[in-house]
Amino acid sequence: METKVEVNIEHVQVRIESHIDTLSTFTATPGKGTTRLTYSPEDLQARQYIKGKMEEYGLIVREDGFGNIFGKLEGTLKDAPSVLIGSHFDSVPNGGSYDGPAGVVAGLEVAALFAENKLTPKYPLEVIALVEEEGSRFGGGLMGSRGIVGLLDGEGFNRLKDKDGVYAVDAMKKIGLDPSLSKKRDPKTMKAYLELHIEQGPILEEKGIPIGVVEAIVGLTQLEVSVKGQAGHAGTTPMDRRADALVTAAKMIAQFPDLAESEGEGTVVTTGRLNVFPNGANVIPDMAVFTVDIRSGKEDNVLNVIQKVKDLAAFYSKQGIEVSVEQLLYIQPKEMNKDIVSLLKRKSSELGIPKCSINSGAGHDAMVFSDFTNVGMLFIPSKDGLSHCPEEWSDSSHIANAVQVLYEAAKKLTEAE
Repeated sequence: METKVEVNIEHVQVRIESHIDTLSTFTATPGKGTTRLTYSPEDLQARQYIKGKMEEYGLIVREDGFGNIFGKLEGTLKDAPSVLIGSHFDSVPNGGSYDGPAGVVAGLEVAALFAENKLTPKYPLEVIALVEEEGSRFGGGLMGSRGIVGLLDGEGFNRLKDKDGVYAVDAMKKIGLDPSLSKKRDPKTMKAYLELHIEQGPILEEKGIPIGVVEAIVGLTQLEVSVKGQAGHAGTTPMDRRADALVTAAKMIAQFPDLAESEGEGTVVTTGRLNVFPNGANVIPDMAVFTVDIRSGKEDNVLNVIQKVKDLAAFYSKQGIEVSVEQLLYIQPKEMNKDIVSLLKRKSSELGIPKCSINSGAGHDAMVFSDFTNVGMLFIPSKDGLSHCPEEWSDSSHIANAVQVLYEAAKKLTEAE
């Protein structure tokens, strides 16, 4: 028996394009990709748009003490847990328009279809838009989802500040948010979490398959390495008398590809941020701070690389150089809920939409929720496999396909009539 299609796919696709195009204008770098950092003016513009659409689709809107946005369609069962659907709406600097927002838009469209088809769920449907998944402003990443499940508490949040020394709580207040609102959510209020995301890789496009049903997400950690040396004059300090923090940092970073290769099995190590102090052209650097992002489908590989980075830090802590390693984030490899994986595959088949199983090499809010509720995730193709850059692009027809699958899955999970 085929699933009855209650979706005007062309209409949905037009709305998706409108949502994506509008959200892409909320950027601090017009013409140079999307830069929408958490609690920035662009964040405020995006959240106002998202909240407006939630209200338009008949949802009850609220924000929590982190600034996460929730739009709820109440169910008929009293005090029943919600089926959550959404993603994040922050970006990396000079990123694309689809990483995160595509999933938020998909959630909005599922809610719109519930309204258009006058569906009444037994279990509530909640569209969510999460903050600071990327970690571009306050570090660590996955902040909104970690906060919801209690992995980031109020005290830890109060200590967070950006590279300019601005505290997260103050940045929240500046755009009119209230950090005193409740933060942690009782897991008993969450029946399931569904997320659509662009693949950010080449597999689906190369296979010509429009839907990837995610089976598992790699484990990841983020380290921050601080190298302390001694500043000095670039012209008058002999080479054998220097404690150059940047040279030591460079020696460490240059060894990371070999660390990843020695582990194998898809292990990757990346240094994406490097800050040098005092950053003068004629001054020997006395401090270098850099990040180390480690990912693998096997936890042992992640743990091995962490230890090897610490071993390097110990090796280079000599002759006036002090190296310290701080772990900002650690998340184990996560499997998606098998029942929801099966549900998503079944609905794709019933709708006649080709799909395949796929694993995620990137971290997502879904991996945080997976320890606290039943989680399912869909990928759609990324053009040329590109992401985190202005060229990032996904076809709105693929998003619309995923919306159909998520709509049918959400109907099943909410027991909507």
